[in-house]
Amino acid sequence: MIYFDSAATTLQKPSTVGRASLYALHHLSTPGRGAHKPAAAAARVAFDCREEASALFHVPPERVVFTFNATHGLNIAIKSLVHPGDTVLISGYEHNAVARPLSTIPNIDIKLATSAPFEPESLLCSFKEKLSESVSVVICNHVSNVFGYILPVGQIADLCRKRGIPFILDASQSAGTLPVDCEALGTAFTAMPGHKGLYGPQGTGLLLCGENAPVHTLMEGGTGSLSASMEMPDFLPDRLEAGTHNITGIAGLLEGMRFIHGKTIGDILKHEKTLVSRAVSGLSSMAGVRVFAAEHLFCQSGVLSFQVNGMDCEEVGRRLAQNGIAVRAGLHCAPLAHYSAGTLEEGTVRISFSAFNTLREVDYFLRAMQEIVKNK
Repeated sequence: MIYFDSAATTLQKPSTVGRASLYALHHLSTPGRGAHKPAAAAARVAFDCREEASALFHVPPERVVFTFNATHGLNIAIKSLVHPGDTVLISGYEHNAVARPLSTIPNIDIKLATSAPFEPESLLCSFKEKLSESVSVVICNHVSNVFGYILPVGQIADLCRKRGIPFILDASQSAGTLPVDCEALGTAFTAMPGHKGLYGPQGTGLLLCGENAPVHTLMEGGTGSLSASMEMPDFLPDRLEAGTHNITGIAGLLEGMRFIHGKTIGDILKHEKTLVSRAVSGLSSMAGVRVFAAEHLFCQSGVLSFQVNGMDCEEVGRRLAQNGIAVRAGLHCAPLAHYSAGTLEEGTVRISFSAFNTLREVDYFLRAMQEIVKNK
């Protein structure tokens, strides 16, 4: 099988990830829950994972919180900062992991900063125009999971910093591929999954907390610290890590981040852009295929969307699957992005690459697409 769905989950992992998770399953218990060797070994793995995240994303290790996924982290961030009656400014490319938690908060005003895909200056102007004094929180993803559009988060973060407005960054599609510097951006919270660009197992994620960000719990329970108190600890990471850790996942995530660190983030992005460039060139030459790509790929990651005139996107995805090619078709849990691009009714077919994909695989995909287009 050729796997082009890494924007959902990177299926091909470094071999060290699986080995570490398997070892943890049989040898590690729970960090902070005992003085015996399995507990101490688990505590060391958890600490090492926080240290690795600290080095990659420039945040103190004690402010690295383990989550189940990016959605879990975004829920904590949003519900810590957004209150009933608030005004929130978000980009027009947000995932439902942002839109749905916001929809549960009563009486909030959600402002949308948007533009066509791959127009960062236009999007930045929209943010400047709508960043009024009434806005209490800004939320933006780093890369659109639908189009691979790299949003101008550095400039957006600057706007927020100058006005003293907390900024939540969704780094689901950028962590491990693009630089994410929490210190330079000054984010209140940065959320990311472990199972995408960090090459960790499913069920893992990180929430990176800014120094002055207020932190509210989604769930309460045992932490192994201050156990006599009925209140959750007021310090991180304990405050947000109730219950038993997913230490098998954390062990794998540590090895995924070590894999990233052993390469360079720029090299992975360069490799993925090479694959996207080949795919764009081939798809653009096919009659009736609409490709959503940035000129010269200047603000595009390793994610690419396209449509085939006269064919339902799900049908294209089904035919590719019959050819042994895994892609995703539809709205990709991000209707706001499709609204911004004018594709809400049809959706798109999405291919997304990882460090393990090859040009040979892209060429096979293009031959399959030629047959699909010819016989639609």
